[in-house]
Amino acid sequence: MIFHTMRNHALAGLLTVGLLVCSAGAENWPQWRGPHLNGSSESKNLPAKLDASTQSWSVQLPGVSSGTPIVWGDRIFLTGIDDSTKKLLAMCLSRRDGHMLWKKEVGEGFIHNDRNNLAAPSAITDGKLAWFYYGSGDLAAFDIDGNQKWARNIQKDYGPFHMNWIYGSSPLLFDGKLYVQVLHRDVPVRGPKDGSPGDSYLLAVNPETGQTIWRVVRPNNALEESKESYSTPIATTFNGKGEVLLIGGDAITASDAQTGKELWRVADWDSRHGRNNRTIPSLVAGDGLVFACPSRNQPVCAIRDGGSGNVSQTNIAWRDKGLLSDVCVPLIYNDHLYVLDGDRKTLSCVEPQTGKILWSGSLGGRAVFRASPTGADDKIYCMNEAGEVWVLAADEFKILSQSTLGGRPSRGSIAVVDGQVFVRAGDKLYAFEKKTL
Repeated sequence: MIFHTMRNHALAGLLTVGLLVCSAGAENWPQWRGPHLNGSSESKNLPAKLDASTQSWSVQLPGVSSGTPIVWGDRIFLTGIDDSTKKLLAMCLSRRDGHMLWKKEVGEGFIHNDRNNLAAPSAITDGKLAWFYYGSGDLAAFDIDGNQKWARNIQKDYGPFHMNWIYGSSPLLFDGKLYVQVLHRDVPVRGPKDGSPGDSYLLAVNPETGQTIWRVVRPNNALEESKESYSTPIATTFNGKGEVLLIGGDAITASDAQTGKELWRVADWDSRHGRNNRTIPSLVAGDGLVFACPSRNQPVCAIRDGGSGNVSQTNIAWRDKGLLSDVCVPLIYNDHLYVLDGDRKTLSCVEPQTGKILWSGSLGGRAVFRASPTGADDKIYCMNEAGEVWVLAADEFKILSQSTLGGRPSRGSIAVVDGQVFVRAGDKLYAFEKKTL
């Protein structure tokens, strides 16, 4: 097999640094990009249609959020916001029928815009605790029965977030730590520029206590909005060593998961040094390669992991000007890389080691795509902002089904667990599965 997915790296992490407990396999979706941090799952027997014929249940949620459904065992964990009170919510629902098991207020979410609100980050769970984070800086841990274990506010501890479109990064659980990135401008977006400049940084938190383990400043040479990153940190294991990968501020970096020390970086890919090249898609890693979607019409590229210091001239494996993604994170599945260009509404299947495009096709639809694609059971699941959903074959460009759930905006990536598909469309949560006759 030429290309091994993130699953191999996650298994190596289990042996060396303790990524997650053993049950965080195909039967759970423990954090935003799934059990392997690449959008894929080994779940089988999944429906090829997401419509009334396969719908198990749907439930109304208190408000809209871009957070992905996080599933462990018989529970679903969601970040959310109550549209009527503007309270930021930590929610736990029954996987069996979607009824609310518990709902806790964590903060307030009065700030919003047409692209984001403060409930955009996804929850995380290890089956014992669940962690919830918000664009307000509120970070809280609950046990699975809804008892709060600790809470803190990252903005209060380390200064305000300087983001034009509202902070939206999810945390990362890896190596026995909870990682939080803050990659932002060094001065406020609006208002007076008084006070000391704010640093961009990577923060490691003890998931059991909420205490800071370390905080490492991440410098960059970007200007203004180009300093901002709405991506989420991603983990990989390379040569037996855990790494945390970040993208933003015109740079891609790998940090030691134990200490936060920067190992290598690819920097200054924008030779124009533009001022508004914010970064949205997270990185994805597998088999010694790191795949990046640099900001605003910069081509997708593959970087060879490893090295030291600035590896911009030595570690670029390939770039393809025909592959773009301004928002959607690529998917690694079945030894292939899938790139969803949400603005052009095209999905491309790529040979990861070479960048060769194996096939590409247009999805169409009424709206752009902001949710990242999900792969399982030889299928690819995609959803656009209008709540239209596609199921495609993974081995060729073939649309198996297209249906409409409705609900704007629909930006949360689809989760798959043990024969079920969970979709957050607008202010509703849906569960789908194959029906037995």
